[in-house]
This record gives sequence, structure tokens and C-alpha cells, in this order.
Amino acid sequence: MLEVLVEMFPQAPVYTSMYYPEAMPAAYDQWDIHTTWMDRLPGIHRHHQPYLLFYPLAFAGLDLGDYDLVITNKSAFCFGVRTAPKARHVCYCLTPTRFVWDFETYVASEQVGGVARRLVQPFLGWLRQWERAAAQRVDTFVAISNEVQERIRHLYDRDSVIIYPPVATERFAPVSGGGHDGYFLIVSRLVPYKRIDLAVQAFTELGLPLWIGGSGRDGPRLEAMAGPNVRFLGRVPDEEIGPLMARCRAFVFPGLEDFGITPVQAMAAGRPVLAYAGGGALDYVVEGVTGTFFHEQTAESLADAVHRFDESAFDPAALRAHAQQFDVRVFKSRMKAFLQEQMGG
Repeated sequence: MLEVLVEMFPQAPVYTSMYYPEAMPAAYDQWDIHTTWMDRLPGIHRHHQPYLLFYPLAFAGLDLGDYDLVITNKSAFCFGVRTAPKARHVCYCLTPTRFVWDFETYVASEQVGGVARRLVQPFLGWLRQWERAAAQRVDTFVAISNEVQERIRHLYDRDSVIIYPPVATERFAPVSGGGHDGYFLIVSRLVPYKRIDLAVQAFTELGLPLWIGGSGRDGPRLEAMAGPNVRFLGRVPDEEIGPLMARCRAFVFPGLEDFGITPVQAMAAGRPVLAYAGGGALDYVVEGVTGTFFHEQTAESLADAVHRFDESAFDPAALRAHAQQFDVRVFKSRMKAFLQEQMGG
């Protein structure tokens, strides 16, 4: 998302709390990146969670009064920056801050350490007040999905428009003839909230081939519960993901996500999606056209969806055409038109 915004505005500076160049793509070294005082805190590049309470202070002290347009790319506190009275502040909201509004789920899924947890929990009330106040200073919210739009309305009492995030669909293409190699596929970080355990349980019981690409701390637990029909691929290089998706029988998406890029990539590769009927998947999975839903986040419900699934009912060309509605070029066109409207042309 940030890379596409920089492509749209190559001369615009990027402001962030802290920046760890060694962990980021080398191309970022060419960007005009500005950090806050948090960048100098000891150990923050590798261990940011003990400093969670400092982020609102850092962004609230960031004065962007010299700019006519400020776009905040938010999943946490960056929309708290100070802007000029006549400036336009557009918040592209990936989600309201997870650890503020759903603290227990966040600390469990991200394995937040005990020290950070004890430091943050007493301040949750203050953090929520700060978030609501910061949200009122934003001129316009843009949400990435209907799910996020509803959270913005419920938590901030603000309206928003939806502009779906950019998906590089040109990297993916169906195989000639529309065939597949029989395996179901997941490509994901292996962390608990992705609910890959549901797929491992369901496919182990079904005995059908499931390939899982990705790495993460949940890997050992998932491997321990998996049957011999479940294959763990580890981290898959970018250039191999397209062919891997194009040859699968279907892409499996068991988590509840704000949007979810990988299912759209699979559609661009001509493959249907088996998805939990919630979150961002509701914005792009069309039952019987681009995929099949399961309606309870359980292994049994997913297994039932697999039994109902018929890959012959899906047209690879139609799947790809549907995915192209979310292409990078579509995003840029819609975002440009929206920003021109915000700036009075």
C-alpha cells in the first residue's frame, strides 16, 4: 500500500515513527523518509512492543503544517499528526488500532510479552479516548473494505468511502487449459489469528492434499497436528507464488481479515477460493462465481464446504476478470480521482 502511494507521489516525503533500513526493501533507501524521536529509543528496531504507549505521543508531536495534503496510511496511531488548518487530511484506514480496541486478541495473536502487556493494559481507556479524538481531526476516511468501514463508523462515529487496496494482478495468470494439480493451497504468515489450524484439521480429516506456503511462529504447532497429506512449503519466493496458485485446485482462506490480498491473487491466477464468510472476503468472494463460503469458523464447517466445492463450476477467465477490479491501476485511478475531488480539483 505504502509503495503504491509513493509511486503516485514520488516527490512526497514519508513520515514514520521509526525506520529500520536493514529489515526493509533496498528501494526504500531512495525515499525521503523522516522519523520521530522514537527512532533513537534503545532496541526499538527489534523490540517495539515495550514502547507501545509512546506512539500516540510521537505522532501527536509531528507537525506537518507545511503541507496542503496529508495522507495517513493507518493501522495504528499515525492519523494523530498535526496539520495546517486549511490542509486536507485523508486517512487511508487499514483498520482501527487492533491492540487498542481488541487488546486480548491482539496480545494472544502477536505474542506480546508480559512486560509490554502489563504496561499497556492500564492505559487502554486513555488510548481509546486519544484514538477517538484523533479520528475527529481527520477530514475524510477511506476504508479498505466494508468490514473496516463498519469499524470506523462504530468506533470513531465517522463516515468513510471504500477504495479497495491495490493488488498486482499482472503477476498472476491462469494456466493454459485451466487445469490444476489437485492440491488445495494456503499462502500466509503462520500466526494463530490466521486460523490455519482449521484448514490443517479439516484436510487431515478429509485426507485431501493441502499445501501451505509461509513461515511463522505457529509453524511447529501446525506441523504437529497435520497428517501426511498436509505439506509445508516454508517461505515461498515471490516469483514462485504465481505458478503455485495457478496450479492449485482452490485457494483456502480460513481467517477473518480486514481485506486479504492473497485470495484476490489466486483469482487473478484463475483459481476459486474457499473462504470464511466474514471480513474482507465478503467484498470479493461471490458464492458460486469466484468461490465457496463456509459460515462457521470451525474445521467441520470448512470440511463441509470442501465437500460442496465443485471446481468445474468456476471459469478461470471469469475469475481473473473479477480480480482485475482490484488491480493497482484501478486503485490509482480511483484514489487519484478521490484526492482531486478532496482538493477541489
